[in-house]
Amino acid sequence: MLADGTKFHGYSIGIKGFAVGEVVFNTSMTGYQEIITDPSYDSQIICFTNPHIGNTGINFEDYESNKIYASGIIIKDEDIASHNWREKNSLTNYLKESNKLAIAGIDTRRLTKILRKTGSQNACIITDSTDTKKAETKLKEFHGLDNKDLAIKVTSSEPYMWNEGIINIYNNESEQLPKKEFNVVAYDFGIKKNILRILNDLGCSLTVVPADYSVDKVMNMKPDGVFLSNGPGDPKACKYAIKNIQYLLENEIPMFGICLGFQLLALASGAKTVKMKFGHHGANHPVMNLINKKVFITSQNHGFMVDDTSLPSSIKRTHVSLFDGSLQGFLIKNKYSLGFQGHPEASPGPQDIRLIFKEFLMLMTEKKNAKK
Repeated sequence: MLADGTKFHGYSIGIKGFAVGEVVFNTSMTGYQEIITDPSYDSQIICFTNPHIGNTGINFEDYESNKIYASGIIIKDEDIASHNWREKNSLTNYLKESNKLAIAGIDTRRLTKILRKTGSQNACIITDSTDTKKAETKLKEFHGLDNKDLAIKVTSSEPYMWNEGIINIYNNESEQLPKKEFNVVAYDFGIKKNILRILNDLGCSLTVVPADYSVDKVMNMKPDGVFLSNGPGDPKACKYAIKNIQYLLENEIPMFGICLGFQLLALASGAKTVKMKFGHHGANHPVMNLINKKVFITSQNHGFMVDDTSLPSSIKRTHVSLFDGSLQGFLIKNKYSLGFQGHPEASPGPQDIRLIFKEFLMLMTEKKNAKK
């Protein structure tokens, strides 16, 4: 049931009970395992527009976190004949083992068209009752994502070191990786594992810290750079993070922010963020580099965006979405910091814009040379 009263009847493919969240549609054709384990989907219900969700099962390598953070899953087909050489489990079994609700057998195209017209809505999935009054009550109790700090909910409880690289699923000869030249601290607002894998393989020694970790302790680690991760919720609610980032900017510590980290970096610089109508969720979003006019196909997952009319003069726009013109990238002048709204680490999605990680390395090298 949607907040506007629209009802869909289908079949349960998860556990019994109810789930409430903001329902969003994802247009990715592949990568459902990575999507449902992305912490950025906390308190959201994912509607997949691709009708063939579950057809490659679940494997042991493609997790982006240690559990499913989404409140619920909506797919079109009820029965999936899954097959893949890496398959270790079925999607339906994995959902039940993860204590997640999911519904199949509904018209996801109709649902998506409603969301495109009205914008993202709160919704309730109920699989143990036909009592619509119960759904209405649960919906009234859920107040949406505005002004809600979810990063503190999904972040790690303690700092930890990360030293894993990109998974070699073919077990072929691995490429020679660079030596660890950069000491990077990554703030975990809901971080995806593939971000850490890429930074590791590019020569970064990584320490991951909780979302509200003391900036003084970070400075004591003498980082060459600080990474600001993706995550769920309203960026404006993460006041502790904004304050920490402002301190890092004042001390000219190189930073790279992705998704929520991008929004927090903008807020710390004096810009504003706004809630989008239905967000960007998919792996087929075109983004243009404003400097060389090159177009990249990117992976996206965000419901808030930076208001580019509010940018201070210190921020230079570098990328925009070709879907709606929204800001996708910026560089902060004289602060060795950059941000990207989409997900350059893919997982799922194309790897077109993965090169932006190397720009972070270039900024850290530039700051090192400036010190010398």
